[in-house]
Parts: sequence; C-alpha cells; structure tokens
Amino acid sequence: MKLYTSAFAPNPERVHMFLREKGVDDLEMVQINIMEGEHKSSDYRALSPFAQIPALQLDDGRVLTESRAICRYLEGIYPEPNLFGTTPEETAFIEMYDRRVEFMFLLPLAWWIRHGHPAFTVLEKQIADLAPRGEKGFRRFAKWLDGELANRDFVAGDRFTIADITAFASVGFARVAKWKPDAEELPNLHTWRARMLERPCGQK
Repeated sequence: MKLYTSAFAPNPERVHMFLREKGVDDLEMVQINIMEGEHKSSDYRALSPFAQIPALQLDDGRVLTESRAICRYLEGIYPEPNLFGTTPEETAFIEMYDRRVEFMFLLPLAWWIRHGHPAFTVLEKQIADLAPRGEKGFRRFAKWLDGELANRDFVAGDRFTIADITAFASVGFARVAKWKPDAEELPNLHTWRARMLERPCGQK
C-alpha cells in the first residue's frame, strides 16, 4: 500500500494519528505539496479525481480517498486496538460523535482558515464572509465539546476512538489561526488536549 499525504493538513493528519495509534510505521508515504498545487496535477488527479488528500493506493492499484474511509479500511487490516467500536451501540455513538466533530468543528475551522488566512489565497478564491462564520461555529462547538468532556475523558465515551483523532487533528490545525483551548475558558478541552499529546497520536 502507498499513502499519498501532505504535511500539516488536518485530513492526512487524521490518518497519520490513526496509524500511530495502531503502531503501523511501515506504510510507504508519498508527500504531496498542497501549497505548490501538486494535488491538482494531472498525475495526481489520475489517482484522486477530486484532488483530495490523503489517498491510499491499495496493492491491487485501486485508490481510496476520504480520510475516514481510509481509516475504516485500515481498521480492518489492523484491528487492534479497536477505534471504531465493538458493539452496535458503541459503534453508533462513536459514529455520531465523529460526524459531529467533523462537520461542526473541523469544517467550520477549515472555513475560518482557508477563507481568512492570507497564506491560503494560493489554494482558492477566498470568500470573506466564510471566515467569521467559520470561526463562530468552531468556537461554539469548542465550548459545547468542553462541556461534554466535563463528565468523561474521551470524546465519544469511556475510551479513545476515531472521534478523539478527528477532534485532536482539528485542534492541531487550529494552530494556524493561533488558537488552542484556554485553560480558564475551556478547562476540560485543555486537559483533554494535554492527554492526547501524551498518546501515540500526539507523537510526531
């Protein structure tokens, strides 16, 4: 297998965190430079038609895109430790929280950064209204998530899962906007982040 990836981007980082938690370090990696537009080249589009990163090329030549689909496939290849759930109930709650984090935390953050940070003008035409809207949504969800973490140590339940990876990748990407959970404003999210930094997913 071959993983096409890009440094610092949150979706590739989700897959890297997943691999670190699984203890997998022998996957072939191909770096794609987003800021130089390598993901839009004809060669890369032959693998990933929508120019999405990451992309996992399987041994038979087929290519998986979408970071969550890649992680789901890797879960089947490397089943331990389990990160997607072991019972129908647990799996459903992990799915719910992971989707919430992806659509209400990571997506607004992407709007905030990609449409508000001057470095990202090389990627797309920025829409000014999306940056403050994204920031507002991101901060609102961060406050909600802080409340959830007041009663448990992990995003989706009593153990580490893919939902923690998605949230941690989001918090990591937020550094581009010079944001991290404040110990006074978001104490539970702040403490959770510190725990994640001590895990394999937090090691580079």
